[in-house]
Order: sequence, then C-alpha cells, then structure tokens
Amino acid sequence: MNYQEALAYINDKEKYGSRLGLHSIGRLMELLGNPQDNLRYIHVAGTNGKGSTSSYLAHCLKSAGYKVGLYTSPYLERFNERIQINGEDIPNEKLASITKLVKEKANIMVEEGMLHPTTFEIITAISFVFFNLEKVDYVVLEVGLGGRFDSTNIISSSLASVITTLDYDHIDVLGNTLGEIAYQKAGIIKENGIVVSYPQEQEALEVIKKVAKEMNSEFYLDPIENIKIKEETEFGSIFDFKYKDQHLKNIKISLLGHYQVYNASLAIVTLLILREKKLVNITDEEIFEGIALTEWKGRLEVLRRNPTFLIDGAHNIQGITHLANALKLFKYNKLILGISILKDKDYKKMIELLGPLADKVVATEVKMPRKLDAEILADYFKGYVSEVYVEKEIKDAVAKTIELADKDDLIVFGGSLYMIGEVRTIVNLL
Repeated sequence: MNYQEALAYINDKEKYGSRLGLHSIGRLMELLGNPQDNLRYIHVAGTNGKGSTSSYLAHCLKSAGYKVGLYTSPYLERFNERIQINGEDIPNEKLASITKLVKEKANIMVEEGMLHPTTFEIITAISFVFFNLEKVDYVVLEVGLGGRFDSTNIISSSLASVITTLDYDHIDVLGNTLGEIAYQKAGIIKENGIVVSYPQEQEALEVIKKVAKEMNSEFYLDPIENIKIKEETEFGSIFDFKYKDQHLKNIKISLLGHYQVYNASLAIVTLLILREKKLVNITDEEIFEGIALTEWKGRLEVLRRNPTFLIDGAHNIQGITHLANALKLFKYNKLILGISILKDKDYKKMIELLGPLADKVVATEVKMPRKLDAEILADYFKGYVSEVYVEKEIKDAVAKTIELADKDDLIVFGGSLYMIGEVRTIVNLL
C-alpha cells in the first residue's frame, strides 16, 4: 500500500459514518496488540480551545526536551497534520505501512461479523501504532467528539484529563444542556487521575466535579482570575500568571485573541501541576519558550498584510463571539467577510454576531452535504450588509474578497473549519 492508496482507504471509510462507542475501537486495538497501553497521555476534551491548548502543551513538552506525539482533528490542508511528533507530520511511508496493518486487522473484524471501523477509529488506531513505534515520551491526545464514547477514550489511564471551555455544540449527539454535554466531556476522566478544567458555567462545573469525585480523581480549576494581561495587539499578547506561590511574568504568545491567553493559562497550570506531582520535568524557562513558539494554523491566523488577510476556524457561537471580539485588535478601514457555515450550526445567531461588523460579505460554501447554500447565507446577511456577493467556489470567493479590498482593509474568512484549510492553501500560493 502506498500513500495515496492509504488515503483512499481511510477516506473511503467515511461511508461508515460516525459511531460513538468503544467496542469497535477496542477490538481493533486488541488485534493490533494494544499499543496505546504503552504510552503516557495528556487527554484534552472540550468544545472550543482543544486544538490550541493541545498545541501549547505539546510545544512546552518539546521545549523541555521530550519526544511528544500530538493527535488532533480535523486537518486543515494535509491529512498528515493530524498525527505529529515534535511538530513534524507523520511521514507518508509510515502512514502507508501502518494503514496497511490497520486494514488487515479491520478486515478480521468484518470476518468476525463486526461492523467495519469508521474513519475516525482507523485514524486513531494509526496514531496509537505510530506513537508506540516511535517510542514517544508523551502523547497530547485531543478528543474528536464528546469524550466518554470517543475513540480516543480507549486509553486506560492518563497523566491528566484537561477540559477546555464548554458550549452548545453537536447537541444532537452530546445533549441539549450544558450538564449533559459536560457529562460526555468528563467521560475522559480516569480513576485516581488528575483533572484540570477551565472555569465553566455552574451547571457544567458541578457535573465535572461530580465525575472527578466518583473516579477518585484530583480536581483543579484553572485560576484565570490570576491572569494579568499587560499587552494585547494584532501580533500577540503578553501576560502574567500566578498559580499558588508560582509567579510567571511576561509570558509571550503569538496566537491572537483574548481567549488564547486563557487557553495558554490552562496548558500552563496543567504543566505546573504535573511538575508538582513529578510526572513531568520542566522548567519555567521551558514553559515560557514553548508557549512563545506555539503556532496553531487557522485560528486567528494572519496570512498576509496590505490588505491584512485573516482566517479563523470559528464555527459555533462561542467561537464566533471570540472572533468578533478579536477583530477589535486590528486597525482597518473596511471589513470584507468571506464566510461559509454548515446548516446544522446556529447560523442565524452567527450571522447576527458578524453581520453588523462587516462592510462587504462574500458568501461561499464547502463541498459537503452539510453545507448551507451560499444563496441562503447571503440572503440572511442582506439584513445587515448592503454589499453581499455569492461565490460558490472557495477559490472564487478568495479572489472576490481580494478584488473588493483596498490595502488598509481587513479580509476575514471564517464560519467553518472545513473551509479554512482550502482558503489557507489558496492564499499562500498567491
């Protein structure tokens, strides 16, 4: 099996859809020899901030001299991005050889009368095999959906279960209340483990604490009240942070937006707790270095200047709110918004948040069944913006926004992670 054949096999399994539960991934890992049991994890769940928090953790551990696996989803431009070691994507030949092995075991499952593993189960299995073969020191493992029945939760233990901000998303699967959603996310908490949570709404926080107590795990809350933001610009932020008697001053981040300071603090407090427990050997200087070097593609990322071209993967209400607030960091004349939204999102509320900020809008759409038609999207924006265009092809939407913009304007593309990767590739080739 070569690289292209591996990708074709993985993507073909999309036809099996999404299937929450650990029975299938459990049997697949058993056939593979349970490589996941040989690894040490920091497991990250939440609604928003999972990716950047995971990236902060991985960069800090790398700065401390460790070999660090990072598993995230989805990818933006290239499949291999989902599985990394110390910032390097899984090599094509390794992906091909491991996929061949996983395919053989998946076929055995079918012969046994089981359903074929889903795409996410296959990718998760590939990552576990790869990280085990490469003998990584730590794996920062980002949950795909939910937590309790997510394939990543096949791991039997973790150094820490980290829970980022919770909000209403995937309510058809995870529940209609924050408490129900929190219960699913808190499913990653392991017995006698460590739980580090971002401050949540009371309903969600009570559930997380309850699950932690039931699992006899130590619960820690990120003390965001101890954050002092000293500088925040369109180029990054500087802040101080205090945890117990530890004072970290002038922490620099290049990721943009107020909320990235808070994501960084969640990663920092997790590492300080693990250091306190002697589970990680890391200095303050290594934490500073890792946080400063952290990059996360597609999250308030500036691709070019004059005009400034910004992309953001915000795709739910909380994310769009963060994006709207972050726009205040930029100095610009007019805002040209390129947008695509999936129809199963609360798109009317998202439009309500972004519409009043835009001077011109270019509505587009991703090539997937869940897309919201660009014409429908445009019609809703016409209630806020007089100049609205429809360009169904993303490449044409990018060209249109550039055509509409003067050098002192701000172009922003957002609304869907599935669009952002394509936009990023197009703009970087210009």
